[in-house]
Amino acid sequence: MLIAQFSDLHYATGTLAEADRCFGFAIERAVEARVDIAVISGDATDHALELHAPAVRALARRVQRLAQHCPVLLLQGTYSHEPPGTLDFFRLLSTRHPIHVADRIEQVALTGAGEWVASSGWRFRSQPEDAGVVFSCLPSVNKADVAAAVDVTNAAESVGEAIAKLLGGWSVVNRQARSTGLPTVAVSHGTVLGCLTEHDVPMAGLDHEFTTSSLFSAEVSAFMLGHIHKHQVWREGTRLVAYPGSIGRLHYGEEGAKGFILWTVDANGASLDFVPTPARRMVHLDFDGKPDLEAVRAAAAQARGAYVRVRWCIPEEEGGTVDRAAIVAELAGAAEVKLEGRVVPVVRSRAEGISREQSLPEKVRRWAEATGVEVGGLLARLELMEAADVEQVVLEIARGESGVIVPEQVSQERAEDEALATAALPS
Repeated sequence: MLIAQFSDLHYATGTLAEADRCFGFAIERAVEARVDIAVISGDATDHALELHAPAVRALARRVQRLAQHCPVLLLQGTYSHEPPGTLDFFRLLSTRHPIHVADRIEQVALTGAGEWVASSGWRFRSQPEDAGVVFSCLPSVNKADVAAAVDVTNAAESVGEAIAKLLGGWSVVNRQARSTGLPTVAVSHGTVLGCLTEHDVPMAGLDHEFTTSSLFSAEVSAFMLGHIHKHQVWREGTRLVAYPGSIGRLHYGEEGAKGFILWTVDANGASLDFVPTPARRMVHLDFDGKPDLEAVRAAAAQARGAYVRVRWCIPEEEGGTVDRAAIVAELAGAAEVKLEGRVVPVVRSRAEGISREQSLPEKVRRWAEATGVEVGGLLARLELMEAADVEQVVLEIARGESGVIVPEQVSQERAEDEALATAALPS
């Protein structure tokens, strides 16, 4: 049996162009491959949408096109992306093949007549007649419900334990189905301990829903996962667990290709082919200091038609020195330019006891002790400023003399200048 798995479409106003282009491409490739079933494993939308939103129309049109070719199974995804009830709309679409919305824990079979038959509870008590394939469906887990039912401090661990028991319980039905030659598939939406995010960050901790051992304990030929946007695969003999990743490139910094999976599944195991979609290109230019316009100019050729993010990090005193307009001008051929400047604030340390000192030189000495700064020359110039007038200080700076100017020298030079000026006056 050939099954196309799509995941994390994230249709919304801001993502519509990327999501619809990539999902449309994927659907046409799946139709060309003559898939038997299509699965969307959660997060078809990015957030709650108004029914009249263009993203809703576009998604409905794509799902309808898919269901004109083959039966479709849609799984409930993350509640913040797909609020409960979002997928009910797809039950109303007029299509050639049925659409099943899996928004509860259940098992569902596709019969030889092309109809979906769902279990009344969390699993089948007996295998449905004329079943062609058995799906075990676990929508996104609402951890708030778990936290309300158990001690809040143990909610994360309780979720993992409950899911492990559920998956193990499904194995009874799946073994029976496999013994009669039926393909078995599980579909869920969540995080596997140790998996990588789209930014290549490993997911560690105790609050993730799955471990690879709990997933394989369901004893299905193929375990189709959604939620993580990076494609990755785990194997145990001929049985596979995999994320297809998001259908398109939705955020800056995402690593790896984007696409969907073509699964070949039978009673003994599964194999898969990852099919890339024409996701948008992204270019990232990162600078430790002020952006280098020469480096930006050199990257402009490869950035043509791409989405470009320029990041830099500069001290607070240089905050106004970055020419944003020049950066944008150099990247005029890019589809989008996003500028992210980080300014590091100046950290000022308090010098204990500085307020108790009476004179300014003593305050400076106290500050120097706190900061480890040598202030011999500074104190001499401070004394000069107190003894000399502004013109004389400016004159000394203009002369560019080296060494420390002492007040006695300033007084003597001032007296000589005044005598010369007096002698020059007319009698």
